[in-house]
Amino acid sequence: MPIDRNRFPYLPERIEGLAEVATNVSWSWKRDARRVFHLLDASLWHLTRHNPIAILRRVSPERLSDCARDPRFLALYDRMMTEYRHEQDWLETWFAARYPDIPRDRPVAYFCAEFGLHNSVPIYSGGLGILAGDHCKAASDLGVPLVGVGLFYTKGYFDQKLRLDGWQEDSDERFDVRNAPLERVHGPSREPWLTRLETGGRDVHIGAWRMLVGRVPVYLLDTNLEQNHEEDRDLTAKLYIGGPEIRLRQEWILGVGGVRVLRALGVEPSAWHANEGHAAFMMVERVRELTTGGIPFDDAMREVRSRSIFTTHTPVPAGHDSFTFEDLARCAGPVWEPLGVSRETFFEIGTHPTEEPGRFHMTVAALRLSKHVNGVSRRHGDVSREIWAPLWPDRAAARVPITHITNGVHAETWMAREIAELLDGQLGSDWPYRMIEPDTWAGVDALDDAALWQTHVRLKVTLMNFIREEARRRWARHWKEATHVVGAGTLLNPDVLTIGFARRFATYKRADLLFRDIDRLRLLLVNSQRPVQIIFAGKAHPADTPGKEVLRTVYGFTRDARLEGRVAFMEDYELHLAHRLVQGVDLWLNLPRVPLEASGTSGMKAALNGVPQLSTLDGWWHEAYDGLNGWAIPPAASRATPDEWDADRLYQLLEEQVVPAYYARDERGIPVAWVQKMKHALRVAGQRFTARRMVGEYVAQCYAPAMRGNGSADDPPIA
Repeated sequence: MPIDRNRFPYLPERIEGLAEVATNVSWSWKRDARRVFHLLDASLWHLTRHNPIAILRRVSPERLSDCARDPRFLALYDRMMTEYRHEQDWLETWFAARYPDIPRDRPVAYFCAEFGLHNSVPIYSGGLGILAGDHCKAASDLGVPLVGVGLFYTKGYFDQKLRLDGWQEDSDERFDVRNAPLERVHGPSREPWLTRLETGGRDVHIGAWRMLVGRVPVYLLDTNLEQNHEEDRDLTAKLYIGGPEIRLRQEWILGVGGVRVLRALGVEPSAWHANEGHAAFMMVERVRELTTGGIPFDDAMREVRSRSIFTTHTPVPAGHDSFTFEDLARCAGPVWEPLGVSRETFFEIGTHPTEEPGRFHMTVAALRLSKHVNGVSRRHGDVSREIWAPLWPDRAAARVPITHITNGVHAETWMAREIAELLDGQLGSDWPYRMIEPDTWAGVDALDDAALWQTHVRLKVTLMNFIREEARRRWARHWKEATHVVGAGTLLNPDVLTIGFARRFATYKRADLLFRDIDRLRLLLVNSQRPVQIIFAGKAHPADTPGKEVLRTVYGFTRDARLEGRVAFMEDYELHLAHRLVQGVDLWLNLPRVPLEASGTSGMKAALNGVPQLSTLDGWWHEAYDGLNGWAIPPAASRATPDEWDADRLYQLLEEQVVPAYYARDERGIPVAWVQKMKHALRVAGQRFTARRMVGEYVAQCYAPAMRGNGSADDPPIA
């Protein structure tokens, strides 16, 4: 690949491969690549939040020349480039070995409204996007032919700033594309758009940016083009912002525009995966393609179903998008005409048989147009079958054809380098290539207690240093009161049991449950012999006023003198901070109100760093908890007062089990019982909750059958 000299003008020829590596997100999970960029300029590595493109654009030409002559640097660089070239090969991969009959030139098209791949591309809001990013990374590792399709949010999600009273303010800033691993894709005559679609009564031109994720390209659709009407240029500007009309038009662009962009690029998928209902219009567009090609509507529906996969992530019926028929008609026009059916027949695709009439449900449409449907944990599969049973009125809920594939996280992304190096010595340096073999992880139990504990302590100190530097940076830039600095964690102590709670601030996640009995909590936090401290982070959706109220309540306790600075809140939760937290806290806390957590993945990330979890038995923890890898709040005898029950059991677990285990040390100063929990948490997460395992299951259960075009036998009837 030729180097872009406008972007990297001073890069010497001997090390010009740095440009290619920096513009492929795979560097972020390759240890040698990360070492190379750190060695290039350690200060810039930290200042840019581990952004190699920004480093290459800011490092001095003299330093680049020195590195191009440094034997130590060049040896590491050459090893990195050898691995990088090998990773571009498709022949010696897991997928090629397991599925030699499936050609890779007809990939799986993976549609999602957000992708969380690196903090330099802030087009994600939380778990759904991070999962999509981990899915693409694991697909690359396994050699699964896959192409991602999403939207290019030029203003990202939002940057969080908290007022002194704890109220969240949402800023609106465009991120710098020059420092992101993005490349504009042009049309055949170098025009900046690839296709057009009609929405809102006007043609809208759709451009795309390409982001390489190892072997996997991700195309991000963009309407910010001068060819578009001024009102349409911002259609893709912000993630999940705006009323139903903007949300509907974004989903129309994602689904319909995504299919057309792939066609314009010459990509011919053999299977199509909608990750959540936002992408359901992708299936509608494929039906339109077939009917306009002369295939009868019913046959087109069957063909689309046979090659479609749908993953639902939401266990709450009200959490699924739906739009009025009138709004959809205004957005899309008479889309039923090219389908060769009546208006009524088209809208029936998205009609729920027992809910409010006159609304097009995106999840219902996706269910009707997909053969392969799954929830994201075992429990979520059960809940999903109950929720969507009305679509199969002749079946008991247990026989509804919705299965589950439990989420997993990308181990090489989320595991600290120091933990990975410990595993190198115990499991062999090739363990990342064997991680989906369960026996690989058996050796974790034999890790040296002292080595694991000392490694964890170093990671904890790294977290505390990061917290202090973040507080210093934010105070210098925009905080007006010193109280902010205290609330940001500057009084935290690395010798104290540290609990982490970081996720979206939705009310059902109950970030404020810990403060239900403040006197009981105070006795835990300010105990002179066995103190506890808690770090919170997370954003509330800009339109979620109840979530913002919970956040303000939690933030208020960071300034409560009775708690002596033992509660901290980290502003602007994003990927870079998330890495520090899951690697550096002692205990991960998760408190969803059962059964409202579909899966949850933050606890998996923590566990891959030897951090046990304490959680209600919901989502992934319902199937992961075995009594040895953490702690669980048992279900209440009555769900009438779940908050009271769960809070009482939470305090009880902390008082009677968690705190004593952490502070019980042997003569070496090692909490042996706690370290055993750490090992078991790591082993269980590695064996059962990695993205490689997850993607391998998607291939076996969904992708391979769909790519082969197997017929559909369990289609839900049209309402």
